Amino acid sequence: MKIVILGAGVTGSSVATALASEENDIVVIDTKTHLLANLKERLDIATVTGNAGHPSILEQAGVQNADIVIAVTDQDETNMLACQIINTLYSKPKTIARVRAIDYLKHPELFRPGGIPIDIVISPEQIVMQAIHNLIKFPGVKHISSFANGMVRLFSIKAATQGFLTERRIKDLKERLTSGKIRVVAIFREGEPILVNGEAIIKEGDEVFFVSPREKIRKVLTELHTLEEPIKTVMIAGGGHVGKRLAMALENEHQVKVIEQDLNRIKNISVDLKKTTLLHGDSTDENLLLDEMIEKTDLFCAVTNNDGANIISAALAKKLGAKKAICLLNHSAYVKLVEETNIDVVVLPNQETLGSILKHVRKGDVARVSSLCGGTAEALEAVAHKDGAMRSVVGLTVEQVKLPEGVVLGSLIRLGKIIPIHHDTVFEESDHIVMFALDKMLIKYIEGYFQRL
Repeated sequence: MKIVILGAGVTGSSVATALASEENDIVVIDTKTHLLANLKERLDIATVTGNAGHPSILEQAGVQNADIVIAVTDQDETNMLACQIINTLYSKPKTIARVRAIDYLKHPELFRPGGIPIDIVISPEQIVMQAIHNLIKFPGVKHISSFANGMVRLFSIKAATQGFLTERRIKDLKERLTSGKIRVVAIFREGEPILVNGEAIIKEGDEVFFVSPREKIRKVLTELHTLEEPIKTVMIAGGGHVGKRLAMALENEHQVKVIEQDLNRIKNISVDLKKTTLLHGDSTDENLLLDEMIEKTDLFCAVTNNDGANIISAALAKKLGAKKAICLLNHSAYVKLVEETNIDVVVLPNQETLGSILKHVRKGDVARVSSLCGGTAEALEAVAHKDGAMRSVVGLTVEQVKLPEGVVLGSLIRLGKIIPIHHDTVFEESDHIVMFALDKMLIKYIEGYFQRL
């Protein structure tokens, strides 16, 4: 598949890295030669230096022969203009564009037929906000993502010292889990996957991934003694796109404070934030945090555009008594720094965004993708078809489908209902199957069963 990526920044780089490892023909466009040089040193890709909003640059990148164009420059206007040019001059490439500004997104009619011709609009800030919001709704969870229109959730929890999960075999958990509908699909130990089977033993510090019906999550967390107290007070460091969206989503049901250094930004967001307390100051200022009673704060969310400030403020908030801290990191390399702190959860915007892009790149009928564990693993929801499929699971039992070791079935959704998975369960036409691949290189084997001719 030929894919043209507009923008070699953090997001463009992460997308190129993910897709280049899957035997795609990748071309990246950017005005910054040093970013392109860094990519070429690491990846087997082509690059073009120039403005992605210029037809000659797009043509130089071979956009006329591309299957997909992913526009993720740091300018919404450039992304939208490039899609307009591509639509006018060429008809083939599917376009995916990042649009960040709320001013554009609050007018969805802009992207409907007759408007700006973008096939798929993605908003990383909205995706990240929703990811953090989900973590707040289910205290104690490290990661959570939705499948099957929200019917099914994939979530992970950390095995604590002397916790219920620690030193237990997977098969010993079955008494606590609803038969066939709640499944352990992955265990990561110090960042490395452990094969899941009945004899696998969970160790202290392991991140354990479950797939569960949405309405069963709280029951599972309670049964496994990992459900924490509800979050009532939230302090947000950063009033940017993510911070504003998060405050808007929370302020009606939580006590919310936002710390922002830019006074003009505070004035701008005050128009939309009616119940949120806005504070002008530095989130790494210990005196400010103490004055705002950080010790009585249930959750501190560091979501500024500065990774260093996020790490410092989140770690400081925890040290000063905040019950829980979430830290947003744009550069995954900084995750190792967080491991040396007491920060509870790290959110990686590029990983969250990557899943929404991969959904449209995957070969086969794929409804949802979640990129996990720094992009090394992946969960996806695929739809089974008989007619026109290269290979098909339709008519086969679970044990007849020869998926490689490292691919774990999580959930089966049929006609809007979750079906228990057993070895003799037979797949039917239009079944939605949620699977976990411990290594993203295994995705090609999954695609073989769901790729249509």
